[in-house]
Amino acid sequence: MSTTGLIGAPIRRKEDARLLRGAGRFTADAAGGCELHAAFVRSPLAHARIRRLDGRRAAAMPGVAAVLTGADLEAAGVGRLTCNIPVTNHDGRPMAHPPRPVLPAERTLYAGEPLAVIVAATREQARDAAEAVDLDLEDAPVLADVAAAAAEGAPAIWSEAPGNRAFELREGDPAGADAAFARAARVVTLSLAVPRLVPNPLECRGILAEPDPATGGLAVTITSQSPHRLRRTLAAGVLKMPETGLRLIAPDVGGGFGGRLALLSEEVCVAFAARRLGHSVAWIADRSEGFLTDTHTRDVLADAALALDGEGHFLGLRVAALQNVGAYLSQASTVCPLEFLPSLANVYRVGAVDARIAAVFTNTTPTDVYRGVGRGEAVYVMERLVDAAARALDADPAALRRRNMMAPSAGPLRTATGLDLDSGDFPMALDLALAKADYAGFAARRAVSPGCLRGIGIAAFVQNTMGGPDSGEIETARVRVHPTGSVTLFVGTHSHGQSHATVFAQLVAARLGLGVDDVEVVFGDTGREPFGRGTYGSRSLSIGGAAIALATDKVVAKGRRIAAHLLEAAAEDVVFEAGRFQVAGTDRAVTLAQVALTAYVPHNFPHEDLEPGLDEQASYFAHAATFPNGCHVAEVEVDPETGAVRLLAYTAVDDVGEAINPLVVEGQVHGGVAQGIGEALLERAVHDPATGQLLSGSFLDYAMPRADDLVAFACLRSPTRCRTNPLGVKGAGELGSVAAPAAVMNAVLDALAPAGVATLDLPATPERVWRALAAARRA
Repeated sequence: MSTTGLIGAPIRRKEDARLLRGAGRFTADAAGGCELHAAFVRSPLAHARIRRLDGRRAAAMPGVAAVLTGADLEAAGVGRLTCNIPVTNHDGRPMAHPPRPVLPAERTLYAGEPLAVIVAATREQARDAAEAVDLDLEDAPVLADVAAAAAEGAPAIWSEAPGNRAFELREGDPAGADAAFARAARVVTLSLAVPRLVPNPLECRGILAEPDPATGGLAVTITSQSPHRLRRTLAAGVLKMPETGLRLIAPDVGGGFGGRLALLSEEVCVAFAARRLGHSVAWIADRSEGFLTDTHTRDVLADAALALDGEGHFLGLRVAALQNVGAYLSQASTVCPLEFLPSLANVYRVGAVDARIAAVFTNTTPTDVYRGVGRGEAVYVMERLVDAAARALDADPAALRRRNMMAPSAGPLRTATGLDLDSGDFPMALDLALAKADYAGFAARRAVSPGCLRGIGIAAFVQNTMGGPDSGEIETARVRVHPTGSVTLFVGTHSHGQSHATVFAQLVAARLGLGVDDVEVVFGDTGREPFGRGTYGSRSLSIGGAAIALATDKVVAKGRRIAAHLLEAAAEDVVFEAGRFQVAGTDRAVTLAQVALTAYVPHNFPHEDLEPGLDEQASYFAHAATFPNGCHVAEVEVDPETGAVRLLAYTAVDDVGEAINPLVVEGQVHGGVAQGIGEALLERAVHDPATGQLLSGSFLDYAMPRADDLVAFACLRSPTRCRTNPLGVKGAGELGSVAAPAAVMNAVLDALAPAGVATLDLPATPERVWRALAAARRA
């Protein structure tokens, strides 16, 4: 393949042929020949004292190798699960961080919580034995609703968390906001609920732990987005074993969306059991276990108010929110509140912001990060407010947005919450989206929709991805040029749908003058690649790609010295282009393959001060975040008789900076939009408020988006080059999930407005829409 124009070329994914042929290698494939299998005894109650947990009858059943409880793990010195990103309350107090045992011994705090693990010769034997465990629980008061848990006088789930608050954060300028609201000509208020979601990737959670009797080490194959980070937490933090004795392998992983980042009880139990028994142990979750015990996400209540002057300018914003963190703080429970507050001002000039959010304990599954965490909730709140303001002012929603958008011509792009946006042209993205969606022709389309209610909705957004001086965001890459001239790239990020095998190969090939097929990308194995932090928060290309670029620069710099020896020239006179080292101004040149061969042949090696080989490693520290942004437009039709919402059109205009592979960017946008549409119209995890039981614990009760719920998306780019990383790229993976809920819900409410419906909560299911229309008719 020609290397000309590789950057920006829509190359098809290298991964697809193997995966579509069924040649993928997943954790369940690796576990096929495992010696022992695990099953879990789970709490049937959402809050209870454990009076008795007796596994003697289970231990005597056929094939059972072990019955392990919380007492067994505690006696063995197994550590506890912790939140890895601590925060400080706005008043300076430390957050409440109650202990989370791997298996509780005294009380259980949510339905489905693992209480014991059974290890047996077959999966069926382990499950049968789990049902034979004698379990006696004493009911305790249940708080499954975040508002009820946060209410004054609510029973305390944790004594160290008064008011059931884990922590409370506040950001902005309260005095400035008070002044803005005092002089406002109009104030618009909304109470909004962003529902709890279950990530539901295609592949269920799983682990295979294989001990090495010779070394005492452990090899763990696992469904993880971040194997290096998970290894550190599992080894040093929980199992109390040397990190060097633990190898984590994350092979093909069928999706993550943030739900494959946290270390949970099941993985710890399986790894511990394998070490204790000296045999390989596997656990592959079924979908019901995933619904109950995978980390949930979202679940935010927000009271929001927007102050405007007489001309529709945004003077001030107030937001008071509650985030349901579940029964315990999970590994990254703090990230949603941390990202929510600074994202609220979005793309707009807002005079002053006063925003706060409290993280609240409940008797539900712990929540953690998800695609667009915090940013999606904030964009939803702000974009719903903007549309409500447009209706209150009888103004065009697009014109109101344009009037208040920050523009690059007006000076630095600094939000009222203190984010310094390096680049972006928000009015351009808005105009492109409106033109592509034929916003001007919508009134005519609405007029010819007899019997149905038609609406159009806009969501402008900017997203803060990973990075910054205090973020600790660093990534490492290693580029090994083989004697034949082919390359193996080792990266610390993980690909579970992000197309790294294609995009990273494209980047290396373009910089070293190779074909894309000449580059192999290796990831997901702590025994093979250098340190890495994994894949989350749209960071892989801006941080991991930058590390790759630095590593290739080091390869070229070393290769130039070797080439100078071969060409009998000064190194400073040698230039590198299109895979050739050439003496400037002459036709004397050698190829990268020739230089690589020389580097590996000792008697030809030119310099004693150079290490043999052409194998270089580099790390990149993200001193600043990237800020992808854009504008999405949705058009819907509502059947007033049934409440059914039909998506008619969806337009996405996104700024991802430089696009290494536009085809991959478009695929990432498609996936995010599909998830966002699911959040807007279908998905909601529901707990019974009295018992804490999960009522939506299967795909019969929890509706995922299907092909017939979607349309062909129109995707455009409005690129402005990122100034904070050497590649000029911005994250792309979360754009659709950040924008789509607001765009679709604004379209639904635009359709319902003529019928008298003023507000509606996510998701806009047919029942909810029908009930809202019926209530409006009665009013």
